[in-house]
Amino acid sequence: MSMFTTADLWDENIGIFECATPLFKSFGNKKTFSGKISTLKLFEDNSLVRKKLETKGGGKVLVIDGGGSLRCALVGDQLATLALKNNWSGIIVNGCIRDSELINTMDVGVRALNTCPVKSVKRNMGENDIPVNFGGVTFVPDHYVYVDTDGILLSEHAVL
Repeated sequence: MSMFTTADLWDENIGIFECATPLFKSFGNKKTFSGKISTLKLFEDNSLVRKKLETKGGGKVLVIDGGGSLRCALVGDQLATLALKNNWSGIIVNGCIRDSELINTMDVGVRALNTCPVKSVKRNMGENDIPVNFGGVTFVPDHYVYVDTDGILLSEHAVL
């Protein structure tokens, strides 16, 4: 994967990208990541997150629409470790993570709204690989996302 900045991508590809509203905090040591989008839509239940991250990521980015809940975490250090082990490029969470100090020592890229120490419930409820809308944009499975410390860009086709 070549290095990029979202600012340069935006400037060099006028009209190609949508830009997510800048709501997300950066976690993990990997500040820049990109890949095909894979999605989950769930609420305060991270059972499907574990199941998804246990599969081979193939350089994809897992986008989790947690409904913007700040009441519990959907990703922690164990799930971040799974993402690394199974070659996920990064994780974007419309919700919270926990174990942020540990995650910040790992070579993983995570964007989330905030942190919360509370565990999620485990009901195996949610939807897999459907379009999800948050941050003013729609994350569509198999479209592409480009992330750095400046922001999150989406495109229908790969530009790198």
